[in-house]
Amino acid sequence: MSPKKLSIEIEHLVGQFYSLREEAERDAATRVCSDLATFESIASAPPPFDQLLDHHKHMTVTVEAFHGQKVDVVVHRTKRVDNWYSREITLVTQQDKKIVQYGIVRLNVDQLSEPVWSRIESEAIPLGRVLIEHNVLRQVQLCGLWRVSAGPSLASLMQVEKDETLFGRTALIYCDGDPAIELLEIVAPVPSD
Repeated sequence: MSPKKLSIEIEHLVGQFYSLREEAERDAATRVCSDLATFESIASAPPPFDQLLDHHKHMTVTVEAFHGQKVDVVVHRTKRVDNWYSREITLVTQQDKKIVQYGIVRLNVDQLSEPVWSRIESEAIPLGRVLIEHNVLRQVQLCGLWRVSAGPSLASLMQVEKDETLFGRTALIYCDGDPAIELLEIVAPVPSD
């Protein structure tokens, strides 16, 4: 039986580390602005970003397959409030040290076993790999796709130009049937051949 479909509020995830700004004009599309980036809700992402984002799999596995090498996690900031732990990260390829993904993770520590939480808290390996290695029964729910205009913070963290267009998603991971992990995941630009 699949869990009830829930949504993720991107404002809440971004707000873990960034102040949100109101836009003077709002159109029919959802827009969220911060020093991190401006986010616009989209129905679909263009290739190859569709294959990187529009699925119900772990991004760790997806970006490793796409780039043909394992990734390491770089944790930039963390925050703990009661049983909620948040972190801002980038994933970097092991061989050529290329930044391939930015993310904000917010998780409920109480939904994870002590060995799983301990591994995540160590900040040594990507979240997806921890869950896979510990055989946590998990289901990834894609919640939304986003066109992202890099603000100064995202541009600096991902080493891209300010206002560069990127693509991302929000997702929710259920662990053993319970909603436990909220994600904002933005993939790096892909060079055209």
